[in-house]
Amino acid sequence: MLGVKTAALPASLRRTNQRTVISLLLRLGRASRADLAKAAGISQPTAGKITTELLRLGIIQQAGSAAEGIGNGNGGHSRLGRPGQLLRLDAQHRRFLAIELGVAETCVSALPVGVQLEDRWTHSFKTPKSPEAWLDRLRTAVKGQDASQLWGVLVSVPGIVDEQAGTVLFSPNLHWLEKTRLPELLRSLWDLPVVLVQEIRALALGHLTAEPGGEDFLLIDFGQGVGGAVVLDGELFSQPIPLNGEVGHTPVAGNLRRCGCGARGCLETLVSESGLLEGFAASQKIARKGLRPSWRSFVTRVNSSGLDPWLQEALDATARVLAGALNVLGVRRVVLTGRLTEMPACISYLRAQVQKGAVWGRFGEITCQAAPHHRAAGLVAAGLDRLVLPTDNDAGAIGPNLYPARTA
Repeated sequence: MLGVKTAALPASLRRTNQRTVISLLLRLGRASRADLAKAAGISQPTAGKITTELLRLGIIQQAGSAAEGIGNGNGGHSRLGRPGQLLRLDAQHRRFLAIELGVAETCVSALPVGVQLEDRWTHSFKTPKSPEAWLDRLRTAVKGQDASQLWGVLVSVPGIVDEQAGTVLFSPNLHWLEKTRLPELLRSLWDLPVVLVQEIRALALGHLTAEPGGEDFLLIDFGQGVGGAVVLDGELFSQPIPLNGEVGHTPVAGNLRRCGCGARGCLETLVSESGLLEGFAASQKIARKGLRPSWRSFVTRVNSSGLDPWLQEALDATARVLAGALNVLGVRRVVLTGRLTEMPACISYLRAQVQKGAVWGRFGEITCQAAPHHRAAGLVAAGLDRLVLPTDNDAGAIGPNLYPARTA
């Protein structure tokens, strides 16, 4: 699922159905096999086979009778005949150690398969400027963590990431990653499989988990940089080369700002957090005084006074890049996450400009929706895909027999 996109073979179709069942249980809380079959659009025998396998792996567990209804138990409808057995994701056992390795901050949590959709990290610390210092801080943060039940370590990483090789080829805002073999570094703490996931792809997987039946989408995240990822036909899109959604490094005419990648004029120098603050400081004529405005003061200004001309120009440039991407991909939905979503006026303006610029906007509606981060859920989805639910021909996957703890 995280590899190169191929035609749907029986093994990959089975895994797609498995992920759909997992996603449905994540949203519903509890459901019977019949309910899962209906919601997933699969036959009841197929649903039975899938749930039996997921029970064997310890991914789901029985949750009582369906006599009181479906969903999470709050209401529901009564049934005639023998009530079915309810199922739910295992939220009891911590199976993955998830790490969000951010440019400014690192967040850590031990997560069950039944992870909450909202990101809730148990530990966080400022990301140091060397791998040795980062490992020391991580060791302190997770001191006392029981690793005996863990299936693997999942790491969200910024930059251009070769996920299969476990290497970071280029990270313009955190260069020490380029010289560090993260899997080897982490295995010095835990003798466990390590999965690297490019940070925006983790967000896209998380949104796909939250909305498994939604339309294809282009996800754009605005943070320390600006990145994108694409979901097509219900799959996270991948190419043979490890380069995905680098919309933030699209050059903008007339923009002379230096980017962390070494080029001038990249989009993210305008609409990343630091880029927006630079524009705000210049508009308020405080940059020459050596003052740096706070993010909160900028958000307050926009939400109270609307969009200044400089901000409209930056959003116009963003809309042109997004409209071009939609035209190439042939999708009509953009999911926007990160800092920009704190300012509804920015989202509304961007939506209108993308609608004007995208070809499909002449025939139908372009959807631009703001969404929260679901990075933790995306990391768990990646862990399940890469370590627990591999396709039959995925030679690099970890087999379930290597982890007796899964049978819990």
